[in-house]
Amino acid sequence: MTMVGTPPLPVRDKSAPRALSPMLTRLAEERATGILVREYGALHLAEGRVVYAESPLAPGLDVLLTAHGTLAATAWQRAAAAAEGPLHAAELLLDSGLLPAGALELCHLDALYDAGYFALAPSSTPGRFRYDGAPRTGPLPSVPVVALEHETLRRRLQLHRLWPDPAADTAPLIRADPGPRTAAPAGAPAPAGPRAAGPSRPAPVTPRQRAVLDRVDGTRTATDIARELGRQAFHTLVDVRRLAAAGHLAPVPAAPGAAPGRARDLPPPPLTPPVTDPDIALLKRLRDALEAL
Repeated sequence: MTMVGTPPLPVRDKSAPRALSPMLTRLAEERATGILVREYGALHLAEGRVVYAESPLAPGLDVLLTAHGTLAATAWQRAAAAAEGPLHAAELLLDSGLLPAGALELCHLDALYDAGYFALAPSSTPGRFRYDGAPRTGPLPSVPVVALEHETLRRRLQLHRLWPDPAADTAPLIRADPGPRTAAPAGAPAPAGPRAAGPSRPAPVTPRQRAVLDRVDGTRTATDIARELGRQAFHTLVDVRRLAAAGHLAPVPAAPGAAPGRARDLPPPPLTPPVTDPDIALLKRLRDALEAL
């Protein structure tokens, strides 16, 4: 009897840098079209390129367009009611002449990289991809997967250098007594950014940081503040970490009994429920083992 062989499993090149999402890398290589849903966001692909990103932790394209007068909120609402998703709404506004092409492209890329940063955050659940046979590239720019991953890694490093404790990224924030400069977490590198003029003087607060600090009330998170200001969430995190490093703000302390340094560091509830099925958990472990080959 003749045995029909199966193609060998692909072997990872151990000399190559590990991708943030091996699934996303494979989808880019096969020029896939569809939506990759991860724990903290989703990436829309067309022919292997990222055309749109969304995350509950980042303001959407609508916020960036309407917050500072680039577009009237009513105009966006009318377009959104007649469109199939934010990208289609933006295209309708572009075709109608209500939005300059340059302003739309800039806000689109800002929103894409901002939400993409959170969508590619480390995840405790596997991503899911839904194929779509009708690619929609449209007039707006798309970005290669490798470019989004490179920018995400650069942003992670920037935040770590500013202030290596991520607790303030997702927890409600409170005002703190600046006093002497706050010490960095044990074993962490010294934070970058504005420096104090002396050992007991806090770093000065810029007007941009002041707008963030004025909204710190014990209930708002960095994401809430970004939406109120109509700014990218990542840029708001930069301000928050600098203010935390200077001792101007701090995350609300974790509730008694919570695991120290863990519960408050996690983003809000994921877009998809956590994996509780033991069969799915086993498949995830097998997938991780195969990807490590």
